[in-house]
Amino acid sequence: MQYDNPVILLPTVVVLALALWTRRALEPLVFGAFVGALLIGPTDALSTLSESLMNVMTDADVAWVIMVCGLMGSIIALLLKSGASRSFADGLMRYTTSKPRALIGCWLMGIILFVDDYLNSLAIGTSMRQVTDRFKTSREMLAYVIDSTAAPISVLIPISTWAVFFGTLIEKNGLAADGQGVWAYIQAIPFMFYPMIAVLLVPLVAYGKLPAIGPMKRAERRAMETGRCVPPGSEHIDEEIAHLQADDDTRSSIWLFLLPMASLAFFTWWFDLDFLMGIFVTLAGMIVAFIGLRKLTPGQTFDNILEGFKSMLDALAVLVAAFLFNEINTTLGLNDYIIGLVEPLVSAALLPFLIFTVMGFVSFATGSNWGVFVIILPIVATLGQNLGADMTLVIGATLSASTFGSHACFYSDATVLTAQASGCTPFQHAVTQLPYAALAGAIAATMYLVMGMTA
Repeated sequence: MQYDNPVILLPTVVVLALALWTRRALEPLVFGAFVGALLIGPTDALSTLSESLMNVMTDADVAWVIMVCGLMGSIIALLLKSGASRSFADGLMRYTTSKPRALIGCWLMGIILFVDDYLNSLAIGTSMRQVTDRFKTSREMLAYVIDSTAAPISVLIPISTWAVFFGTLIEKNGLAADGQGVWAYIQAIPFMFYPMIAVLLVPLVAYGKLPAIGPMKRAERRAMETGRCVPPGSEHIDEEIAHLQADDDTRSSIWLFLLPMASLAFFTWWFDLDFLMGIFVTLAGMIVAFIGLRKLTPGQTFDNILEGFKSMLDALAVLVAAFLFNEINTTLGLNDYIIGLVEPLVSAALLPFLIFTVMGFVSFATGSNWGVFVIILPIVATLGQNLGADMTLVIGATLSASTFGSHACFYSDATVLTAQASGCTPFQHAVTQLPYAALAGAIAATMYLVMGMTA
């Protein structure tokens, strides 16, 4: 059943309201999905929810996310137990002499690990906690810096999983000739205003040129005045990996951290930007190396692979709930409803602005960025071509909106994984990051309005 009235927005309103009230992500998403199931069919709500969950769990993309996140947890566990992560942190501390330098170090690492936003979030968050903790930096600030170089950087550098995915969609929707999708994507990069602004804001925040505001200000004050870098209510995240930490007498090398990171990046690129294949090859190499170098026994190695996978269960539960919520919204027809509201207002001059604001809202509300792009791009392509709009600018606006949703939503995959890796909850990360995301979004929206009017 698809509604053509505002009741279709009820599940999203419920999720956002409950999240603000409970300061959690999992329960609001599940309850919001149930409310949506009631709208679809009050007498069959539980069966609708069950069928939707089965659709989610048997979806190839969801299975890919579960394997990627779980096995990245395994890699992180091996790096921790072998002492490699601690050696890397100790090495950085010799050159990191201030809080701004520590944050800029995270920012630069995010730019270097551009091939995939998951790799960025999970690897940097886990490895940099000790470094930023030393300078009394809140975990919320660490999460903000990392998240601002995850999806935004992967979008801007066209040798990434984002470029391959979106380039293919651009071709399928007739916006580029066969084989020219990535080139059309590259031409749109100068018009991807949101990710550019989001990335450039980080040094301003790190050096205090743009001061901490709102919830981030309170988080930074807590860390500086009390030394409590971990926000209240998220202590369990550190506790879950505490038993994975290396013993005090464990000796390791910084190369045992750097080489797996290089392997992840290289083999992801080698296998046509398939991050899962990069993880498989890297994990296999780490097993052989750590056992061969006697950093871990065979028993320790495989026990920690399982423990690392288990450490990601909280994050995976939120992600599955987010996919379920998006499945329910898709059945209700939320995307079509929003587009139907806006379509009468569209003109060639306003199209880039409306695409960014409306699609950004939908991506933020549903927690879906790639999924929303798949659904909306055919509509965007038809509208743009019929109106004679600048399609390069339109593609840039569409990708910017998708990046905003990934960056700002408190239950998007990027937000959940960055929070888990940084040591705070998705809500704590999202609510402290939101003012900066909103600022970047407002600037980007203004730029699309001006560019559309002058094109």
